[in-house]
Amino acid sequence: MNTFFIEFRDPLFSIIIFFVIIFVITFLSYWWGRYTSKEDSKHLDKFLQQFRALPSQDELKVLISGGEISKKSWLLLAGSYSKSGNYEKAIEIYHEILRVPNSSNKKETMFLLGKVYFKAGFLERSKAVFLEILKSSPRTPQALHYLLLVYEYMRDYKSALEVLEPLEQLDKDVLNDEAYLKSLALLNNATMGHEEKAEELLKIYRETHKLTYLIFEYLFRTNPKLAWENFDGSKSERVTDLLWNLNSKDLDLAIIAKNSYLRELYSARGDVDLVKSSSVFEFDVLINLKNTKVNATLNFEYVCDECKHIFPFAFNRCTGCHSIDTARVEWHLSKNYYKDFSEENNSFQ
Repeated sequence: MNTFFIEFRDPLFSIIIFFVIIFVITFLSYWWGRYTSKEDSKHLDKFLQQFRALPSQDELKVLISGGEISKKSWLLLAGSYSKSGNYEKAIEIYHEILRVPNSSNKKETMFLLGKVYFKAGFLERSKAVFLEILKSSPRTPQALHYLLLVYEYMRDYKSALEVLEPLEQLDKDVLNDEAYLKSLALLNNATMGHEEKAEELLKIYRETHKLTYLIFEYLFRTNPKLAWENFDGSKSERVTDLLWNLNSKDLDLAIIAKNSYLRELYSARGDVDLVKSSSVFEFDVLINLKNTKVNATLNFEYVCDECKHIFPFAFNRCTGCHSIDTARVEWHLSKNYYKDFSEENNSFQ
């Protein structure tokens, strides 16, 4: 018996017991942490599930009318749905907010509803909303601006031009919009011939010195000779893609020879041999590759100088910020897949 108690008084045995206790505590703490973490994850998933499942229209009506969540929070949620492209749910939220009796900031909510209708492509509904806003608040430039855009997208250029009058009275600069809408009206006028349209477009261009891309895209496509006669060589860089894609038979070599940028451009394309190098890197590479078998060309993209958005296609009014005539052409070297395709087709002849 005494021997048993001696073992308990042994320092080595005490150390072993001490480490065993530490191990048991650590082991239990680890598994308890794992268990609580798992339970927290389940609770979090359950909490987030209510946001993953979109509420129905009836549920929205109950939630919004109940007032448990602030109107500002609902507006933020609707804006989030709109940005993610879920316009239907955003529209439902705005409608339910407007149905709440004595709703404050009704005009602002209606404006947001009109914008969502516009983004979703429901132009008639968007027009009705903005007209309703202007009926009670005619001096609302934001609503007038979007109403102008709606008319433009509907190709109702006469009504769009009428909207410019109240905007001008509100000290808004409408010169670009006026020239742009008049140009669109001309281009979409089925009763006018190409020559008449070209003359009217040139008249707008001479008066404003704006819309170079819009006007000369039409002129180079329908009457290249007239386009070259009225072309301002200082604006060549703004329409580089149009000039690059012109047919060889439509080139005016006399005008090209007088302009340094055009000499470099068409030497790079291989139509002329007027320069041996270029200050533009891409042109310089193509000029030096002209006598090789390397198959290269230029690809273009378009940057809005106002909002800096990049687009793969040309535009006259930016779809992001709705500014006019702010497109800047940028280019980069790429393989000429069209030439490869043509050579493959010719090989079967």
